[in-house]
Amino acid sequence: MLAIKLMRMGAKKRPFYRIVVAEKRSRRDGRFVEMLGYYDPGKDPAEIKIDQERVQFWMQRGAQPTDTVRQLLRRHERATP
Repeated sequence: MLAIKLMRMGAKKRPFYRIVVAEKRSRRDGRFVEMLGYYDPGKDPAEIKIDQERVQFWMQRGAQPTDTVRQLLRRHERATP
């Protein structure tokens, strides 16, 4: 089963995250199928960039977002007009 989840990147104590489609059982920073965007909580305000078309594409094919990614998707939808 596929999941839309966060993949941690960046330096020690300065993380940013890629939003990726990956196998649900894969490691957090392991293999992924496609990168859909990124989330940088270190900036003020936190920066979120997501390709909504690709998210919808993968969700139609059964990919389930994790709880954290679901919250980020909602926040991104509210922020973009």
